[in-house]
Amino acid sequence: MHKIPMKPFVSLGCAAAALALLAGCATNKNKADTQYVARDVSTLYNAGKYRLDRRQYKLAAALFDEVERQHPYSPWARRAQLMSAFSYYMNRDYNQAIAAAQRFLSIHPGNRDAPYAYYLISLCYYEQIADVTRDQKITQQALDSLGELIRRYPDTRYASDARLKVDLVNDHLAGKEMEIGRFHQRRGQWLAATLRFRTVIDKYQTTTHTPEALERLVESYLALGVPEEARKAAAVLGANYRGSKWYERSYKLIRDHAPTA
Repeated sequence: MHKIPMKPFVSLGCAAAALALLAGCATNKNKADTQYVARDVSTLYNAGKYRLDRRQYKLAAALFDEVERQHPYSPWARRAQLMSAFSYYMNRDYNQAIAAAQRFLSIHPGNRDAPYAYYLISLCYYEQIADVTRDQKITQQALDSLGELIRRYPDTRYASDARLKVDLVNDHLAGKEMEIGRFHQRRGQWLAATLRFRTVIDKYQTTTHTPEALERLVESYLALGVPEEARKAAAVLGANYRGSKWYERSYKLIRDHAPTA
């Protein structure tokens, strides 16, 4: 899955200060790193960056949170908020990552890093998308957040990546409709199946599922006794996907159901 990497922020002060802090806090499973001890902002920030660079994401997030807690009015508190969100994301703590990014946006809505915060929220939803046999609430949230990013910041590199992901999310949602429609077909619930296949054609017509949806409509309409609607669906399928296996199947169905002289 393609991701746009986070740009590392320039660290504060001398890295030696952070290393000295970490050397003294290495015991007790690193818990001492995040105990409340008043520390200067550069020491805290560099400690978080040190942990992040070593893929200790949970601890890095806690240290960046501590920057904001101990130095809320420092310019580096703003950067630490977004670094905290990124650290939670890398640790797959998606709910905490979303909360941190949303907090950043609520406090700094016009900041130059706002597009990335929106992108990070979108990624958190996108990477939780389940297979088509499960509830699609997260999928819809991914689609909504990607759309919000594109609407607000259409000319950014994040929006470019978001547009690609929107296509994949729509294909996933169409796949869910197809899975339900096929379920109704197997149970002989032809009208319910028809509604699902129509949704794919009307709402997700640019996805890979459209040819099958049209062929399934042909099947369903014939089963419902409305051959004229079946022929219309087959005609659309022939006009757009004549070389597909779905057109061949629909053509055979229409031919087999043609009235005999």
